[in-house]
Amino acid sequence: MRRFQIIVEGDADVRFIENYYHHLFHEKAPKGSISHPGKDNDTGGYQKLKSEDAIGTLRQNTDLGGINLVIFDADEDPEARRNELLAIKEDYGVEFELFLLPNNKDAGALEDMLEQIINPNNQPVMDCWQTYEGELEKVRIPTKNPPTLTIPAKKTKIYAYLETLLGKEKSQKKFIKDANRNYENTLHWNLDNEYLEPLKMFLVYYLAE
Repeated sequence: MRRFQIIVEGDADVRFIENYYHHLFHEKAPKGSISHPGKDNDTGGYQKLKSEDAIGTLRQNTDLGGINLVIFDADEDPEARRNELLAIKEDYGVEFELFLLPNNKDAGALEDMLEQIINPNNQPVMDCWQTYEGELEKVRIPTKNPPTLTIPAKKTKIYAYLETLLGKEKSQKKFIKDANRNYENTLHWNLDNEYLEPLKMFLVYYLAE
């Protein structure tokens, strides 16, 4: 396996890529090779890639002969996000290959990808959540301005998905948190799902010898 550095947006992304790397290549990624630049002065979102921490990591790995991969969320506009991130290569003089979650073409984020790869046996959990969101959209609270309710974030949906499937014990609850999740648990996730094929091809192309 060639030397590499993968930069992602947050703890949940680090954990997923670590698990998926292990699933694909049957070995743990080298310590520190998958990271995110979430520091105290971080500006958030895609701007994280401009941080001193991220730029320094990319440059150092290039100097050591490694390849840099950046895996960030596409968010609402994949084309705009791709252009913004690729512009950093020129502005800061760094090298990296880019993949946008969920599938390198559609709008969305890590959570959209995760929703696509749940174990099909657990689909009723997501169906219930969709019903829940639909009911919330109907509610109007006169004392709230505006009176419509805020639909919980997609991160909350994934959190709730795991919370319903894991036990009530503290030893189980810890696996709900971003940094502790086990995406190789086939009772919850399917890392062989066809939806992951673009990400698989990206990683294998750049990392496999």
